[in-house]
Amino acid sequence: MLTKKQISEIREHLEKAQNPIFFFDNDNDGLCSFLILRRYLGRGKGIAVKSFPDMNAEYFRRVNELNADYIFILDKPVVNEEFFEEAKKFNIPVVWIDHHEVQVKIPNFIYYYNSAFHGKKNEPVTYLCYKIADKKEDLWLGVVGCISDRFFPDFYKDFVKLYPDLSVKSKDAFTVFYKSQIGNIAKIFSFALKDTTSNVMKLIYFLVGVKTPYEVLEETNKNKGMHYRFKQVYRKYEKLVEKAKSIADDDKILFFQYGGEMSISADLSNELTYLYPKKIIIVIKVAGMKANLSLRGIKIREPFLKAIKNIEGATGGGHENAVGGQMRIEDIEKFRENFEREINS
Repeated sequence: MLTKKQISEIREHLEKAQNPIFFFDNDNDGLCSFLILRRYLGRGKGIAVKSFPDMNAEYFRRVNELNADYIFILDKPVVNEEFFEEAKKFNIPVVWIDHHEVQVKIPNFIYYYNSAFHGKKNEPVTYLCYKIADKKEDLWLGVVGCISDRFFPDFYKDFVKLYPDLSVKSKDAFTVFYKSQIGNIAKIFSFALKDTTSNVMKLIYFLVGVKTPYEVLEETNKNKGMHYRFKQVYRKYEKLVEKAKSIADDDKILFFQYGGEMSISADLSNELTYLYPKKIIIVIKVAGMKANLSLRGIKIREPFLKAIKNIEGATGGGHENAVGGQMRIEDIEKFRENFEREINS
């Protein structure tokens, strides 16, 4: 959790910002973090960051295009050094809020806030932003972002009182995600983000103005594009889940590989973890010459990083029990051998 002093500082930065730009990770934690701060402030533009693993310098072009006077970075573990150099050159303040383990050197002119530095809970950025904004009307957005990151927030009890029909009585984030209507909203957000930039911008414009979660659940002329994309992706997603379930056996590792341009690896690895909580889940998406990996398991980060250490060009990182990575397709088998050796040693 952030300290009271840090929350106050961030609020001061927000109030100073007359035309801020918010860069956020292209997932529910990033999206909900942005929405909460944008709705609190009432101004600013949001840009979903799709580059992996870092937020590259190309994104600074949007700062100039939008004539932004403040930069906020939400839920991104790595930002390219050249991006910061551009911000320094144009003397634009940068506020970076995150919850991942620090993977780069933070320049001394960056206002950096990270929940991983305080306590052991390591709350997602959505949780931090909800505490910063402290607006009850955005309680549902706080729940969506938190349960999507497998974090059960202390304010869920307030959500149950306000929206009993959208909730389930549970203290497990994934149970809420997979068994409730607020979880369905989380799925809609996640799959709608996997769309073209222009359609994601339409999604953002719609969500900035909605008053209640029911406006998301009910398909209307205002959100039909969001619902169309959700249904389109969900059909493919369901087939992949069933295929993964068909190969699940007694091994402690479920290794599932699929192809295509659409990346739903994190969604797949999360649901497979919910279905097989005792297994290590490794989902690999192959496209072109690259393979994107999403892994889930207890204390999985260390063996994963050791397994890719001697694989040229392989990258990765994340949380202790949830990591992502990238490598060349021809190195997948080598990685698998390395990883199994680390797990069994």
